[in-house]
Amino acid sequence: MEMPSPTTDQLEASFDIVARQEAQEAAITGLTGDVAEVKSRLDMVSRAAARPVLEGAGAATIEVKSFVDGYLRHGRENELKALSGVVLADGGYAVPKTIDAAIARTLTQMSPLRKIAQVVQTGSAGYRKLIATGGVASGWVSETAGRPETGTPQFAEIAPPTGELYANPAASQAMLDDAGFDLEAWLAAEIATEFARAEGRAFILGSGTNQPRGFLTGPVAATGDAARAQGTLQFVTSGAAADFATANPETRLIDLVHTLKSGHRQGASWVMNSATLARVRKFKTADGGFVWQPGLVEGQPDRLLGYPVIEAEDMPDVAADAYPVAFGNFRNGYLIAERSATSILRDPFTNKPFVHFYACRRVGGQLLDSQAIKLLKIAA
Repeated sequence: MEMPSPTTDQLEASFDIVARQEAQEAAITGLTGDVAEVKSRLDMVSRAAARPVLEGAGAATIEVKSFVDGYLRHGRENELKALSGVVLADGGYAVPKTIDAAIARTLTQMSPLRKIAQVVQTGSAGYRKLIATGGVASGWVSETAGRPETGTPQFAEIAPPTGELYANPAASQAMLDDAGFDLEAWLAAEIATEFARAEGRAFILGSGTNQPRGFLTGPVAATGDAARAQGTLQFVTSGAAADFATANPETRLIDLVHTLKSGHRQGASWVMNSATLARVRKFKTADGGFVWQPGLVEGQPDRLLGYPVIEAEDMPDVAADAYPVAFGNFRNGYLIAERSATSILRDPFTNKPFVHFYACRRVGGQLLDSQAIKLLKIAA
């Protein structure tokens, strides 16, 4: 039986059905692609959010910006009160950690004794430490013999005198209004420079009253370690009443080195001012060689008799009965205790049109082990 041929209307209807199906499939495919792309982007955002924030970024950057632009430049204290890391204490706001770290780095570079002494961070105004002044007695016995009781060790308490170290740099309002002026770097450098100048002298000559006690302000004696009381430094004379010895002055420096126990000589340094160093650099041995040796590599310190030389301008000049040269292991011999937080108070009223930034921190220092530092006295 012969099938009837489809009419034109029937063919057009069939084509419409096929076209609609293809359009639906294309729409579904496009929607699926869009969903996949959106999902991929969401996954990327989720992975980025899950990454840990690097130290110094994020909240720390916001804190520093609010502190510098809000408080230091314009004196807006309301921005600081909203920051958890900045609190009002001791008459000023504690600076953010990044600025405090910059101050600490500059202090270490500029303060001579801080480079070689033992530095501890404290969370309170006072710091105390026990040191042993007498070791536990020991002895020899056979395998089966009784063990007699040993002697009791003796201790001494170290409590470094502390004081409020402050700096008060000033800037004009025009400087603060200049967006190109790096206020953060300028302030850190100014504070660190003043701190280094003040503490450099205190660690050497400080009286111990509202400031650290310098290692040159304590008692001294010519007796050896076994016969000298804790806290008393040993000295070696120079061989002349008001100067270094005329003949073989370097021999007194050699004597000074070997009054220090071998354990302390590992890591020992010379400390003197530049005027004294200029004279010591001219000393020669019997064969004509200089006892002073320049550093051959950049960053390597100059050496005297094989030990590095630290220039501290607050050390005394060569004069009768002065102590212009110190030698020792200052990490074992001198203790610096400080509160790490630096506080800043903005003062735009005292000296208009200048704005002062009163910065302060508590710093203490004291002789730790008197056997670890020796002195050269200008005396016959």
